Amino acid sequence: MHSRFSPDRQLTVRMLTVLFLLGLLYVAFIAALIVLLKNTALVVLVVVALLLAQFWFSDRIALFAMRAVEVTPEQQPHLHGAVDRLCTLADMPKPRIAVARTPLPNAFATGRSPDHAVLCVTTGLLDRLDEDELEGVLAHELSHVAHRDVAVITLASFLGVLAGLLVRFTLYAGLLGGRGRRANQNTALVMVAVMGVSVAVYTVSFLLIRALSRYRELAADRSAALLTGKPSALASALTKVSGDIALIPGKDLRTAQNLNAFFFAPALTRERSLANLLSTHPTLERRLEALARIAVDLGRSG
Repeated sequence: MHSRFSPDRQLTVRMLTVLFLLGLLYVAFIAALIVLLKNTALVVLVVVALLLAQFWFSDRIALFAMRAVEVTPEQQPHLHGAVDRLCTLADMPKPRIAVARTPLPNAFATGRSPDHAVLCVTTGLLDRLDEDELEGVLAHELSHVAHRDVAVITLASFLGVLAGLLVRFTLYAGLLGGRGRRANQNTALVMVAVMGVSVAVYTVSFLLIRALSRYRELAADRSAALLTGKPSALASALTKVSGDIALIPGKDLRTAQNLNAFFFAPALTRERSLANLLSTHPTLERRLEALARIAVDLGRSG
């Protein structure tokens, strides 16, 4: 499927590079687990089952995490109408539409392909943005779907999820085991080795995913601005959302933080500050500067 969203070769190259590097890491991780745990069938079965579950059910998991529900055109005619116009303009399949009832102003798209995607917006976003600003945000999320970087991020994040689960499992096993004085030293060494490998894999995948995530947000801003022809509206939406997130109670922010890489703007608590290297999104200033350059270019071409 080829949409009318502007192609981004740099995004494609970065996605392929990240998938290739994570693929090598993935193979090495499985090999290390097989050597350490000495049970090839069990390792492969668990890893494949988790991978398929995350890939095929990522949309349902994300909606459940945000307590979002799918809505019909009758329930949300304004929202569906905006998505219909943009999908027609972009010549792409219309995703399912969902709404999360939360004051957090944000939106995200997820799904394994453009034909199996869902676009979710919060009531906090719908209450704050005007029509042009909302279309800018929706176009941004549709760009993620059209460029398939949503599916790539979903696949890429699997390795980190698996490594994180193994770290927790090893910790719990260590807490529950070793009740006798003569604990099995070999078992203890294996647990430490599994935890060490898992932490290393999680760290590398964490950094690779965030490097890709920051660029894909800039790419989606650019594609949305070019599709709608209104970069100033998208810039206005960014400014509103980023400013208003600071006013949201910490409880609502913490609930949504696991989906940071998918959000239009990051949901961070006020007491938490991440360095640029660890952030899922570029800074607001960088995104606004990029949109300002696009506005100038469109003005010259017009």
